[in-house]
Amino acid sequence: MKNSFIIFIAGLEQVGKNAVRFGIVIVFLWIGGLKFFTYEADGIVPFVANSPFMSFFYHHPDDYKLHMNKEGELIPSNHQWNIDNNTYGFAYALGAMLVVLAILIALYKVVPLASMVASILIFIMTLGTLSFLVTTPESWVPHLTDSDWGFPFLSGRGRLVIKDIVILGGAIITMSETANLYLTRKVRSLK
Repeated sequence: MKNSFIIFIAGLEQVGKNAVRFGIVIVFLWIGGLKFFTYEADGIVPFVANSPFMSFFYHHPDDYKLHMNKEGELIPSNHQWNIDNNTYGFAYALGAMLVVLAILIALYKVVPLASMVASILIFIMTLGTLSFLVTTPESWVPHLTDSDWGFPFLSGRGRLVIKDIVILGGAIITMSETANLYLTRKVRSLK
């Protein structure tokens, strides 16, 4: 009985790979779609504004703290600043890219090479997202009145970012699986 259960679990590798792929597709479709909404675009401002690799997308990255909206809040003057800052233009482009990557990951059996490239891009993007833990002060609990602040105390934003380590591993799985599919088909076509 015990061994049959272990054998069953041992046979779940492909189910796990499919779950990882499906998870990446859902997350990137959902988050990519949300980038077209004001609250989500506003929410990524601290990450982008503080990133040495992305802040150039914004016109006024150093001024973001004066114009932050909380989730569910829309202050017209802050909204106008975000329009002028290119917050929404950047978010729309990022959202479109995330949706396209999700679709390519989903279509790996149809376009394996393009899907592999999408996995590589997700891997690179995820490294960029994880860099926010170093570049974004809002990733850590601020020093207000509690004695627990700074490293290793992740804020809500930091807890959101740290989860990308799982997506990083998932991108390696989808990249590898898709590359194997591509190579297998290439060998078959040569026979």
